[in-house]
Amino acid sequence: MDPLIIFLAFGLGYLANRIGLPPLVGYLAAGFALSAQGYTSGPVMREVADVGVTVLLFSIGLKLKLKTLFKPEVWAGASLHMLITVSVFTLGLAGLAAAGLGLFADLTPTTALLLAFTLSFSSTVFAVKILEESGRAGSLNGRTAIGVLIVQDIAAVLFLAFSTGKVPSVWALAMLAGLPLARLIFLRMLDRIGHGELQVLFGFFLAMVAGAYGFDLVGLKADLGALIMGMLLAGHDQARDLADSLLNIKDVLLVGFFLNIGLSGLPSLDILWAALLLVAVLPLKAGLFLLLFTRFRLRARTAFITALNLANYSEFGLIVGGLAVASGWLPREWLLVLAVALSLSFILAAPFNRQGDALFDRTGDALKRLETVERHPDEEPFEAGRWRIVIMGMGRIGTGAYDYFTNKFGPVALGLDFNAETVDRHLEAGRQAALADVTNPDFWRKLPERDSEVKLIVLAVPSLEAQLYVAEKTQEMGFTGKLAAVAQYDDEIEILREAGVDTSLNVFSEAGAGLGAHICNNLSVPELGCEIVNKDTV
Repeated sequence: MDPLIIFLAFGLGYLANRIGLPPLVGYLAAGFALSAQGYTSGPVMREVADVGVTVLLFSIGLKLKLKTLFKPEVWAGASLHMLITVSVFTLGLAGLAAAGLGLFADLTPTTALLLAFTLSFSSTVFAVKILEESGRAGSLNGRTAIGVLIVQDIAAVLFLAFSTGKVPSVWALAMLAGLPLARLIFLRMLDRIGHGELQVLFGFFLAMVAGAYGFDLVGLKADLGALIMGMLLAGHDQARDLADSLLNIKDVLLVGFFLNIGLSGLPSLDILWAALLLVAVLPLKAGLFLLLFTRFRLRARTAFITALNLANYSEFGLIVGGLAVASGWLPREWLLVLAVALSLSFILAAPFNRQGDALFDRTGDALKRLETVERHPDEEPFEAGRWRIVIMGMGRIGTGAYDYFTNKFGPVALGLDFNAETVDRHLEAGRQAALADVTNPDFWRKLPERDSEVKLIVLAVPSLEAQLYVAEKTQEMGFTGKLAAVAQYDDEIEILREAGVDTSLNVFSEAGAGLGAHICNNLSVPELGCEIVNKDTV
């Protein structure tokens, strides 16, 4: 690969990060810069991009519960939004065609409908990247956004099947019928495969071979195959480990996806104006999502943030555009229009998503009028109790801390997590747990104003941004207790200290000390001064 490609991707991605934008904005800019230098997207770059998207969908499947798709705000919200958007956009495009405005003048009623359908989709890649960076992928906001995107993907599969005339083979039914058996086999393999490079390779095998290639072989959409393969493993103890193992590899591969979009070519003035006009109507698309989500009892803030996640155009538009151009339904210029509109939607949406909570704080009073009286079950008000210790984030580390404090001090700890299934699992295990998104300002507003009995807050959430946000909020509330946090890297410890965190530790470097203490507490080695403390474990 040309060193200039890597240099520009890293350089502009780093620059975007330093000025507070997601790195993907820099990758898009790098693609356009390369295009200006005469570079074009070759087969290697397209292959890297395709593999990145496939692994991304597989990773989504690993964390997705099928019942999420049956939530009214997901299936009904996505369906109604698509129906209304396609209808309104078709009328708008037909009106521009009748007015003879630029490239729109060549549109027929059929192509206007096709373009409207294309523009109704949101980007899976963009939304998931934003949700992962913010640490909200498992929250109600994240689950709703991802569920809507999957419903859209299902609609895409049906469209491609009918529009291309490519009917799935009879073997497709056999493959779908064999999925339960395949699941048992894959789960057994996952149990025995360990945690090394073989686990990562197994993930690629499921995503690329069993999923993408297998589904494509029988006439089904390859991306859908990768998603379903991930869903087959969802809920397994090692599914999250597998997703974490693929995380960095997936992110590097997706750099190729964003570069590939920028390499679509530099637009002419007519193409740029057409793309800008398409981007200008994105607020209507986002506003409709906001209205629909609040009708399904989501709080205004949750609906607003979710709408921002979906306020963009989809890479699926390029697929539909390519099909339309190849079939002679659209002039070739429209493929570049869609690519530019997609790129601009990412560039403009990225900073809005990063500042979503701040934006809502400025407009929230007006938007809260859209809320229904009845609340969504996952957004019931948080009721404070008489706990002395609050642990925010009930993953493995948070659970371990909870159990330690409970064993040492009794039932004085409360665990908070934004994932309803995680909370349910802890409640079934007898732990005191509650559903709460601590990165949501509304959580802090609905806390009781009386003096808190909480003396210690443990930040076991994986996102540094979330930890810094909680530190800021506790200071604003005048919290007089102690604040502890878990750092993933040594350089985060100083950042957390400056933010007001009383103590923090790198969980990986402290693991050795914990192992030593565990050994001395559970093994009798008088020569070393070790005595058995936990006799029940011997």
